[in-house]
Formats: sequence, C-alpha cells, structure tokens
Amino acid sequence: MTVTADPRNDTAPGPHGAVDVRVYEPAGTPAAALVWVHGGGFAAGDLDMPESDAVAKRLQEDGVLVVAVGYRLAGPGTHYPVPSDDVLAAWAWGRDLALAAGVAPDRVQLGGASAGGNLVAGAVLRLLADGGDVPRAVFLAYPTLHAVPPQDSPAAARAVASLPPEQRWSPADVAAMYRGFLGPDAGEAPAAAVPGTADLTGFPPTFVLTSEADGLRGSADEFARRLVLAGTPVLSVCEPGTEHGHLNEPGPRFDASLRRVAHWVLNAPVLVG
Repeated sequence: MTVTADPRNDTAPGPHGAVDVRVYEPAGTPAAALVWVHGGGFAAGDLDMPESDAVAKRLQEDGVLVVAVGYRLAGPGTHYPVPSDDVLAAWAWGRDLALAAGVAPDRVQLGGASAGGNLVAGAVLRLLADGGDVPRAVFLAYPTLHAVPPQDSPAAARAVASLPPEQRWSPADVAAMYRGFLGPDAGEAPAAAVPGTADLTGFPPTFVLTSEADGLRGSADEFARRLVLAGTPVLSVCEPGTEHGHLNEPGPRFDASLRRVAHWVLNAPVLVG
C-alpha cells in the first residue's frame, strides 16, 4: 500500500502528564492498528530508534495504523507504575484514534519489544483486572517478563553460549535492570510489573517472537508456555540467526520478522478464530 502521510507527533493525556506518541497513518482506511511500545531496558530508547520508527514505518506500508509510544523512562524518581501508566494512557488514546479511523475493534492490537513487551503484558493484566478495553490480540518481541530469568532450553542455552559474555544477559544484569525499573520497592512489585509471575487467565491471543541467541529468551518461552496452559491461543516463533533486539537492526532478519508481524497484525482475528 502506498504511504501518503509522514509520521506526526502528538500527545496522549495521562496521569503523569502528556505522553509522547507518534502516529503512522497508511493511505486510505487502515486495515488494522497497532499501539507499539519500544524497548531499551526500561531506562533507554525513544521514538527515533529503529525498533520504534522502522518497525512502525514498515507496518504503515502494509496498511497498518501505528501509534508508537514514547513512555517515560525509568530513572531517579521515575519507576513503576509510571511507564506502565503511560502505556495504558497511550493505549486508550491510540485505540480511540484507530476506531475513529474505521478500524474494527478486533483489529486493534497492543505490542511491544523487550522492556516494552513487559510494559505491554503488564498493561493487559491491569486492563483485565480493572475491566478496561483489553486488546483483542497482543504482539510481544523478545520480551523480558521475569525479574529472575527462567532457565533456558538446551537449544537456547547453546545459542547464548556463542555470544560474548557481556551480551548474554546474566541473572545479575536482569536483576539490575529490574531494580532500576521497580525502584526501592522491587521486592514488593505487583504481578503486572513482572508479568511472567502473574495469573494469565483471560489473556488475549498472543504472538511471541524471540531472537535465537538471547539471554532473555527463556523468559519469553516460559511466558508462552504459561499462556498455553491458561488457554490463550499463542503463536510462538524464534527468528533464526538473530540476537536480542534484532528489530532494532534493519536487514534481512528484520525483514523476515516484519513479514511475520504484519501477517499477525492484519490477520489475527482469522488466525485465532
């Protein structure tokens, strides 16, 4: 589909002030919509990084209305639930925008990568608990969902062993990331802040995309397994030849993954029945 509009910056109202969003509108009536949340270890990343911008532009070309979310990053004085609140605010705003543009409710999705995947899963859990507008389907790319990483499968462990030590996401690395996200009350975090430990009853159909050589892959794999046990339809795909964050590096593997993502976003109602 031919793209006719440049991305436009806007804001969504939220409990902590305006939330930055960037809107990618396709030509004509959108076929589907995705509210998209970048990663960056909770403390980094922005709307200009390829994982946000390049992903959104590619989906825009396929007829998807994308709302990318510039949530407040974790740091001194900013911890959970602030980023989660921002994602919830952007979801409500983006969903309304999509419906006004003519997108059917069952074709409006919420998705995120890495730390953004955590924020998305946590937002869904909060919507389920509060009776909010739960997305009909979810997309998670190499998400981190556990403060204590589950054990990798033998295949994942072999792939991770091929990486330099500083790229393996050790348990200490993950613990430090979550301390920065959760702040001084890290030991008392609610389930929505560490979705891998939550009750997943009622979680919507989910596409879980993982990177082959990724120290966080065990978290995504365990979450997908628990979703299946909870009765959620799950599409789980490991992109071969990739490392954590591969949607932040446009190239052949990025292209392969984005074809999968576009197929899911455009066809999830049919794929999951």
